[in-house]
Amino acid sequence: MPESTAIGPASYSAILRRSFRKAFPPAVRGEGVYLWDARGKQYLDFSGSAAVNFIGHGVAEIAAAMAAQAKQLEFVHSSQFTTPVAEEYASELIDFAGKNFAGGCVYFTCGGSESVETALKLARQYQVEIGQNKRHQVISRGQSYHGSTLGALSVSGNKRRREMYLPMVREFAHVAFPYCYRCAFECTDGCRNCGQEYAAELEKAIEAAEGEVAAFIVEPVSGATLGAVVPPPGYLQSVADICRRHGVLLIADEVMTGMGRTGRHFAVEHWEVAPDLLVTAKGLSSGYAPLGAVLVSKRVAEAVAHGSGAFLHGFTYNSHPISLAAGRAVLRLVQERRLVQAADSECQGSMAATLRQGLESLRDAKTVGDVRGIGLLWGVEFVADKTTKRPFDAQLNFAGRVAQASMRRGLLVYPMQGCVDGIAGDHLLIAPPAVITTEQIDWAVKQLREAIEEAVP
Repeated sequence: MPESTAIGPASYSAILRRSFRKAFPPAVRGEGVYLWDARGKQYLDFSGSAAVNFIGHGVAEIAAAMAAQAKQLEFVHSSQFTTPVAEEYASELIDFAGKNFAGGCVYFTCGGSESVETALKLARQYQVEIGQNKRHQVISRGQSYHGSTLGALSVSGNKRRREMYLPMVREFAHVAFPYCYRCAFECTDGCRNCGQEYAAELEKAIEAAEGEVAAFIVEPVSGATLGAVVPPPGYLQSVADICRRHGVLLIADEVMTGMGRTGRHFAVEHWEVAPDLLVTAKGLSSGYAPLGAVLVSKRVAEAVAHGSGAFLHGFTYNSHPISLAAGRAVLRLVQERRLVQAADSECQGSMAATLRQGLESLRDAKTVGDVRGIGLLWGVEFVADKTTKRPFDAQLNFAGRVAQASMRRGLLVYPMQGCVDGIAGDHLLIAPPAVITTEQIDWAVKQLREAIEEAVP
């Protein structure tokens, strides 16, 4: 397919694409960690298709479960019916989430943005149900990303994705965030103290809002916008305590980190934090069908059930039976094949530990400033000067150059810009399926190193 910088006869597509300046090869098949395009070229999916695919491509059991559900019942509207697959899968997902959500419930959606919208509205309704009518603000962190709908965008901190739509967005406070590679404080203790400094900023923002904050939404491990930044010890625990003391709900956005990606069922388990609402998607269906979910704690669910008795919200396709069949089959496979354990980077011999070791070897590359992450979610940040940590000029799009060089080698990575200040700063997100092998990791890291070297201007 020819490269083009504009729409023309040779590049015309009836699809409104993400970019009119880029040619997209048509993907036609997937198996395990590999994808193939229409020309027969093979690609190793080292980013899990934007940290979506966790179980591998082309798993026949998932397709079979979807087909069986479609044959029996393809769709009913959730205002008229429930379905056996919804009831059974919700119960299994609550069990998977652990004791914090015992007695709680699940609201199914078609993806991450819809799930964040749902959580924001549920947080507001919860506060109204318990008589806290003033509480409507949702605080979030700068350099975060929670989705593309206007509500989700309002609590996101990704400058590039927000700027054009700011006149349409309801703005609330965005607080600073721990980012140890570029910490604003002097880190001499493994960032524990700076984590408390950042947590204190949340408390100040809550107090400044004078009783109007309904919730705080946070990615336990940052996603694409910052590139797998892991919080310092004590930070999330302090955040949870601050929210609890001030009557603010804690929303954990685990769209990218949930369903085993970090080596736990959900990333909050690493820090023993119990959110009131937990948002998940991506790995929930591993990309086999559009699916997201909001896990609701018993306290929040009971406030609605014993109050007005109805959640004032809904989507046509929430709890879609075929998507739920896919998600249920994925959950079963994750458990049967022990893929959460494979994603535990602290477990010696796991694929996640092998990935960590491979990516750490890139630190000696001239342009690699930082390698960070956990489980099967990692970020590689690039700098023009290692000593000063000076980023590349944003116009160069260094991460994009690395991604293009990688793709020519048959390796798919996820490039992002803006990690330094929303505009400057280049990094890659690495998030392969949990079925990747040691040999595949070794090959991928070798190709990535060569792509990084090729991209240097």
